[in-house]
Amino acid sequence: MKRFFTLSRMTGVSCATGERGDTIMTLVGKVALVTGAGTGIGEATASAMAAMDATVVASDIDMAAAEATAEAIRNAGGKAIAIVADVGDKDAVDRMIVGTLEACGQLDVIVNNAGVTRRARVMDITEADWDRIYRVNAKGVFLCLQAAARVMIDADGGRIINIASIAGKGYAGTSNAAYAASKGAVISLTKTAAQQLGAHNINVNAICPGVTRTALSNENLRVRAQQEGLDLETMEKRRTEAIPLGRPNDPNDIAQMAVFLASPAARNITGQSYNVDGGIVPD
Repeated sequence: MKRFFTLSRMTGVSCATGERGDTIMTLVGKVALVTGAGTGIGEATASAMAAMDATVVASDIDMAAAEATAEAIRNAGGKAIAIVADVGDKDAVDRMIVGTLEACGQLDVIVNNAGVTRRARVMDITEADWDRIYRVNAKGVFLCLQAAARVMIDADGGRIINIASIAGKGYAGTSNAAYAASKGAVISLTKTAAQQLGAHNINVNAICPGVTRTALSNENLRVRAQQEGLDLETMEKRRTEAIPLGRPNDPNDIAQMAVFLASPAARNITGQSYNVDGGIVPD
């Protein structure tokens, strides 16, 4: 079958069009909710979803940041609204889902991206660190997944995309052990949820980013350099040299994978955890 490729106006994602005119890399008519959409990977993912014609609900614990993402999408010709939500709070998650349905009438895709961490050695992690990280990174993903799945079951299908990390697969350069454990939990949750939700035509997958240039990762790099007595430039060089392809992720690298998993092109993919890491972790 011949396929013709066009470029998205915002992100450079390719759209494959078959002989019958069916576009498989499109989100037209879909509503996509992205948590942690105010900055970094979440912001890039929200923009990428909008570029593929989804209506985007940009959610963040910081309403100003969520609204800035939504406004940028609208200014670029896309459709987006902002919602404030603390993903570790069940009532807040329920309000986020209800707000999405009230504003958009449906929910087709959720990207569970909101996450927290800090740079710490295993013996320096406090109970408060553990509770904070698990509350957002593991409990938050579970609450959002469950709440979205209820809507998707009634709608006979949907896509759930969880942002995990190669830390959950044993990456030695992780920010801390609690973060790695929380992301391992996300990977395990993804597999089990995919098995149990498949009968409802709901695809559940995870993306495992490697080193990604965000404000949070840059702060972790600064702390690591300080811990190891190195200047920031040397630390950055060492981190980059450990990547087989020789370059860290841009947030848009993760966003493009999310768009693919949300699109009809990935209709028969579920229960998978895809590394986007330049080859750091081979599995």
